[in-house]
Amino acid sequence: MKIIVCIKQVPETQEVRLDPETHTLKREGVKSIINPFDLYAVEEGLRIKENQGGEVTLLTMGPPQAEEALREALGYGADYAVLLSDRAFAGADTWATALTLAKAIDKMGGADLIFTGKQAIDGDTAQVGPMLAAIMGIPCVAWARKITFTGNNTIEVERLLDHGYDAVAAKLPAVISVVKEINEPRVPSFKAKLKAKKEAIPVWGLADVGINSEQVGLAGSFTQVVKVFPPPPRGKSEVWEGQPAELAARVWTRLKELGRR
Repeated sequence: MKIIVCIKQVPETQEVRLDPETHTLKREGVKSIINPFDLYAVEEGLRIKENQGGEVTLLTMGPPQAEEALREALGYGADYAVLLSDRAFAGADTWATALTLAKAIDKMGGADLIFTGKQAIDGDTAQVGPMLAAIMGIPCVAWARKITFTGNNTIEVERLLDHGYDAVAAKLPAVISVVKEINEPRVPSFKAKLKAKKEAIPVWGLADVGINSEQVGLAGSFTQVVKVFPPPPRGKSEVWEGQPAELAARVWTRLKELGRR
């Protein structure tokens, strides 16, 4: 079983900053973490490897500092890692990102299962996984909370919905985006962390994945941020103090007044 897990290094929420000229996220010099949802994808890949055999390769696209995320994820027990890093990749939207990842996966010889987290906490689009599958021409199952191998190169996946779940079957190869309900990520061992620090991580650029510069980064993005601005103020606010019963009555009176407008 050949498994590829796509992860992303994201800025910590309180550290998010935008470039005033390009309106893209500034990543250099900003404290970053592995996208939390991707840790569940890594864990699921490792569990399938342990149960079905095979290997797990990590893949990410980002600036050189994204190597830190790969080494951290290697510490969980993945076998290999590849970093896609090139100035030409900068500013990519979800489509350009998915296309670059797809080309890298083709260079790797494909995979039986490709995992992603359900979404990244910086963009919150949940688009890269489905787009990756569309570009590669293989099935995509999103919001996976449980995966069962049913034989004949087929899996059954329970997908988490707002009010329960449904179950779908898919032929391999496939792209699976997972939710946090699927597992509980393990704690990396000290030995695994030390081993991860010594692993050789190849860095692939534009030429390595065999893609035109007009198809990646800002140049290959169908969507671009043209303006960033704060939401308009909501108006005046009031602070009420008093006993709970008094405040409840006051709130109820105000709501009735608003309802008559």
